[in-house]
Amino acid sequence: MEYGDVATESPWISFVEGRDHTSGESVIVRGVNVSKSDLYLTGATVADQDFIAHTRQDVTLLLDGVNRLHKLVKKLHKV
Repeated sequence: MEYGDVATESPWISFVEGRDHTSGESVIVRGVNVSKSDLYLTGATVADQDFIAHTRQDVTLLLDGVNRLHKLVKKLHKV
């Protein structure tokens, strides 16, 4: 089972009060067209919130890249 398959679908977008909007709370909105429940963090810094939101997309891209490289290495070893 892949982590990306069990986590709430991407994108996850960090919205920080005072930076991205002027009222309400800081929040991570999730899913296509903001279709999933919002994620509120307690005790997190702005950097923590941004990191968590970006990680949802970044880990998937990283694992895709690792898989492509693994296939390339296997192919090169056959030559």
